[in-house]
Amino acid sequence: MQNAWNRLAAVADRPGPARSADRAVPAAHAGGPCREPLRVLIDANPSADLTMSGSSLVDKAQVDPAPTSSALSVRARGHLAGTDPAAPYASPALADLRGLPPLLIQAGSAEILLDDAVRLAAHPGLDVVVNAAGIMLPEDVLDGRSLKVAEDTIAANLLGTIRMVYAFAPHLATREQAAILTVSSGLAFVPLPLTPTYSATKAAVHSFGEALRVQLAGTSVQVIELVPPAVRTTLMNQENVEAAMPLDDFLTEAMSLLWTRPDAHEILVEKVQPLRYAVSDGTYDRVLSLLPAR
Repeated sequence: MQNAWNRLAAVADRPGPARSADRAVPAAHAGGPCREPLRVLIDANPSADLTMSGSSLVDKAQVDPAPTSSALSVRARGHLAGTDPAAPYASPALADLRGLPPLLIQAGSAEILLDDAVRLAAHPGLDVVVNAAGIMLPEDVLDGRSLKVAEDTIAANLLGTIRMVYAFAPHLATREQAAILTVSSGLAFVPLPLTPTYSATKAAVHSFGEALRVQLAGTSVQVIELVPPAVRTTLMNQENVEAAMPLDDFLTEAMSLLWTRPDAHEILVEKVQPLRYAVSDGTYDRVLSLLPAR
């Protein structure tokens, strides 16, 4: 997939109007197929139908804490500035996407914007799917309220990944070159006792990816597992945790590995390797004992 990583260009990375696609549609219609320098569009959590007709806006409202459909409506009105929400330039899910470059879409099966993402993915140039669903919350098995946390974590982290693969793998297998990139965690290999279900789902995602890679070995679809360490993000309030890897450093190292090791099954930054190889290194018990339970 080395060529695919060299095509990254227009990116939208927050819930709201599908900014990379809605800016490319007018360009494609005005001048034919998009050419250099626009090589790939990336939309994460895209709101691609500003008529707000996607069924998941209602179906997923109880399992997706943010954003709410009302908040999306406010954003949509500001983005539209009086434009008809059904106009193809405003709602790419309703547009003719022929002439656009390949499109990468990131969404989870528990998101209220899932329906928009699936309809946007009807674009035939889609050749990469990134599974990055992740709920990570502490649990106490002596507190019955934690059972709901465990169930929601399984639905998002594991079932979300499986559902996305089933939704997009048949299409990806028709592409000349395609990839499924799944984000697991170093905790798939040594669990964090404070988040037992999160750790278990990431171990299951690793196992699912291993089996998926064998199943798809005869197709054009490459299966890649990205294994992050603790990273300074809002997940578990780690933005200022000194032991966590700075986000920019993680992204830089991960993208470098994707580029220089295009056939790799796993993308392992240096900081995650003590977790990944704890069993083979004979350090598993010691590493596990260092991780907090409360």
